[in-house]
Amino acid sequence: MTDGRATRWDDHKMRRRDRILEAALAAVEDGGTDIGVQQIAERAEVPRSVVYRVFADRGDLDEQIRLRIIEVLMSDLGPVLTPHGTVREAIELAVDTYLRWIVEHPRLHAFLGKGAPSRTSVGSRAVTGTKTAIGVQLGALLAGILDRRGVTSELAEPMAFALVGLVDATVNRWLSQPEHPVPSESLARFLQTSIWGVLDSNLRALGVDIEPSTPVAQL
Repeated sequence: MTDGRATRWDDHKMRRRDRILEAALAAVEDGGTDIGVQQIAERAEVPRSVVYRVFADRGDLDEQIRLRIIEVLMSDLGPVLTPHGTVREAIELAVDTYLRWIVEHPRLHAFLGKGAPSRTSVGSRAVTGTKTAIGVQLGALLAGILDRRGVTSELAEPMAFALVGLVDATVNRWLSQPEHPVPSESLARFLQTSIWGVLDSNLRALGVDIEPSTPVAQL
């Protein structure tokens, strides 16, 4: 039998955790990635010591902030990763949705990649895991297309991860340039063309011909 007091304490701790994370995201959005625990605590209206009762250490806090940022990103991006419409429309929607989120939340995206600049970052399991999950999902989609045409699908996942890497590296480099010499609209067109180029050339090499105007439902 669950102790009622323990349940209430767990609920209270979860509410505080959510409050601290929401305060952290707001602090990043307003002031940049180099936020301190004291700033987060003040925004959440809790003592600094409470933050360390909820999170194991600053590394744990940063990783939980990344997880919350990913939740916000995927609430927009997740639905468009299940494509519909034509191939061209599906590619355009995915690219436009991702770039629009980044343009609207550049500091949140920067925190995903680097965390707080004043702290040494060794990489985030949450970020790596999300990229892997997207690659696996896209790989399964491409494998299904190949399987339905009787073509071996062993290159589906490498093709998918090549696309994830292409977009990730290009966008990160673009964001690292404060003046953004390439407008976001031009970057979007470049990515859309490049994604189609990778898909078209590799699918044709496997004997699969599709057109940008092909409905996804017919793949």
